[in-house]
Amino acid sequence: MAKRLDGKVALITGAGRGIGAAIARAYAAEGARVACAARSQDEIDATAEQIRATGGEAIAVRADVTDLDSVRAMFASVVTAYGGLDIAFLNAGGSLDRSRIDEGGIDGWRATIELNLIGAYYCAREAIPHLKTRGAGKILFTGSGMGHRGAKGNSSYAVAKAGVWMLTRVLAQELVEFNISVNEFIPGPVRTRATQDVEQGANESGRGTPFLTSGEWIKQPEEVAEIAVFMAAQPDVGPTAQSYSLMRRDG
Repeated sequence: MAKRLDGKVALITGAGRGIGAAIARAYAAEGARVACAARSQDEIDATAEQIRATGGEAIAVRADVTDLDSVRAMFASVVTAYGGLDIAFLNAGGSLDRSRIDEGGIDGWRATIELNLIGAYYCAREAIPHLKTRGAGKILFTGSGMGHRGAKGNSSYAVAKAGVWMLTRVLAQELVEFNISVNEFIPGPVRTRATQDVEQGANESGRGTPFLTSGEWIKQPEEVAEIAVFMAAQPDVGPTAQSYSLMRRDG
């Protein structure tokens, strides 16, 4: 029986742990050859080894998405290993500043923008020529509900993810003639190492659990990977400029 991503080559950034690692494993289970990218070599080696141990095909590519030369080398490594690229799932990100605008430091604010928005731009820009060579492809961004509604104390992350939301729509318009779709994946609150740290800090400060303010349910990384597979498995001429959300609309 054919698998949904048979014959596809997929790159996942931020694949060392959490959502990115779960997506990498899910893509490999559906037949894709997977390149796992992140800054931590040990973490991506572990993800790639997990995939190979279950019969999948994967490589680990160390990369820093905020460094354009590193991003270019990352794509070169993928194409050298697998002969091309079909899916770029641009998941690397995180919040490096959780202060109110008038209380936080400028460096953390800038670094969050660079990681989430500039890094996404670099990766999408460098993916495009490889996808054009294939004659079709997919760029998928991990977005956030904060990029659609904002959140106090998370201005840099919310602004960066709002930029990713608009980048999705602009790129979709620019690439539709090349059969390259561009969509945004919004997983909602997911239990990862980073969110556990945020939750613990919120509880210790007495602010309460930030993920439950709208009655939102918290998911495990594996529980959101299926929609990422669904997005990657859409037809070449399929949905584009869309946001696929696992969040409540009022959340």
